[in-house]
Amino acid sequence: MSAGATEFSVRPALASDATALLQLMRELAAFEGYLAEFSVTAKDLLERGLDTEQPQFRAYVAAAPTGALLGYAVLVEIAFTYDLRPDWRLKELYVSATARQLGIGKALMETVIADARRHGCGRLKWDVLPDNSNAKQFYRQFGGEPVRDWEAWVLPLTP
Repeated sequence: MSAGATEFSVRPALASDATALLQLMRELAAFEGYLAEFSVTAKDLLERGLDTEQPQFRAYVAAAPTGALLGYAVLVEIAFTYDLRPDWRLKELYVSATARQLGIGKALMETVIADARRHGCGRLKWDVLPDNSNAKQFYRQFGGEPVRDWEAWVLPLTP
């Protein structure tokens, strides 16, 4: 794909992407304010998804022709719900600050949506920080909308 003068391709993340993917994940953690709690390592990415027969997550990356990663999306699957179709939950979608406004986020999201449809998913879900109006505007272009009939709840389980 090409966005202006920036060429990139979107593809499933590979084991060889672990270190660069981790760096982008750390950038997102800093942006969203949880870097101090961020504890994922490259080894975790390999063992839990990028280099295993039974991955716990799916990851897609946008890569420049040089191989440099410009952005990523990470998803987890909820195997089935009331309609016996899986849901995919988009846990993270991030484009590096230096690569924004080039169509990379859109290309990642279009890839995720297309793969979710191919996989037979009933829904694609995600969370947005309440004050992130740019993200809300971004997701609306794909037909995304806030869930109004449910509240998100959490029970922190500390070791």
